[in-house]
Amino acid sequence: MSLTGLPLLVLLSALVVAALAGTLRWWRALAAAGWRAGAARLAVLAGCQVLLCLTVLAAVNRHFAFYASWGELPLIATADGGGRVDRQEGGAGATSRIVARPPDASVGGTPEQNGELRTVDVQGARSGLHAHGYVYLPPQYFAVSARHRRFPVTIVLSGYPGAVRNLVTQVKVPATVLAETRAGRVPPMIYMMLRPVVGQERDTECNDVPGGPQVATFFAQDLPEALRGAYRTAPERAGWGLFGISTGGYCSLKLAMRHSDVFAAAASLSGYYGAIKDLTTGELYGGSQAVRDESDLFWRLEHLPSPPVSVLVTTSEQGERNKEGTLRFLSLVKPPMRATSIVLDSGGHNFQTWERVLPGVLRWMGARLRAT
Repeated sequence: MSLTGLPLLVLLSALVVAALAGTLRWWRALAAAGWRAGAARLAVLAGCQVLLCLTVLAAVNRHFAFYASWGELPLIATADGGGRVDRQEGGAGATSRIVARPPDASVGGTPEQNGELRTVDVQGARSGLHAHGYVYLPPQYFAVSARHRRFPVTIVLSGYPGAVRNLVTQVKVPATVLAETRAGRVPPMIYMMLRPVVGQERDTECNDVPGGPQVATFFAQDLPEALRGAYRTAPERAGWGLFGISTGGYCSLKLAMRHSDVFAAAASLSGYYGAIKDLTTGELYGGSQAVRDESDLFWRLEHLPSPPVSVLVTTSEQGERNKEGTLRFLSLVKPPMRATSIVLDSGGHNFQTWERVLPGVLRWMGARLRAT
């Protein structure tokens, strides 16, 4: 039964109604004195509350698609276990790995027609972190004439706590990529889709947390190494970029600015410019002001040398809360860094807005990455 499907919501709703009806029917029988009857009343009330909460959570998840499958739930998600290592096409020597999983999404057709969407896990050697995601290979990747051709790579990051499958089903990255590539507006590229949360449900804001998860190392070292080992990717930074939505947008900018030796371009769709710190993140900086400053993109632009990267940021005149920050960010950018913006008249922090700007983001990225 799908985690976001209507049958689950109907089932939970029916259980709530049955539980409430049963409680009303048998309440007098539970009204006797004594600790056993009291415990029974508490258990019945607790059961009704649990079912009601699960129903509300299922309805919210169905609307926002935070988690698209049972395997993505924090309590049962795992990146370990069976699976095969994708056949090494990029060269030997990689220690971080791409492990193929049974497909749970598809673009339809044959690889030569529509490309191929692969369900994978990435196993990081340096960080020790593993992540679930999707790799989209364009139709050109499977052409006989392109057997030795290398392709640019774009890493795509979802928001938090959004499910990585949202990038396929809600933002519609593979479908839009295919349409734009067929129209000749975007060159064929490899797309790696992931969540910004790696290895656990803690939101690290893509930091290397002192004494904690080394998420920046995963994205800047392990992931490129794994992709180069598994696929025919661009060998140099000129062919590597990132973009993401919300938290994924912030992570994309920060990773490109901090690791301009790895990435040439980054785009942020409705992203922000400084790491959030709340109950989902815990302590991110180990008490270090220097580590805190490095996560503040405004501080980096004001105090550190400008990195040689191109960036794109998006916002809306109405409906987005990041407009003021976006304007400030753009005002601080100086050469050799270059910045472009997409500003909609209106658009909220939602999938519909990101789907609207996606074609422009893909064209912008495609014009800046090349497989040298």
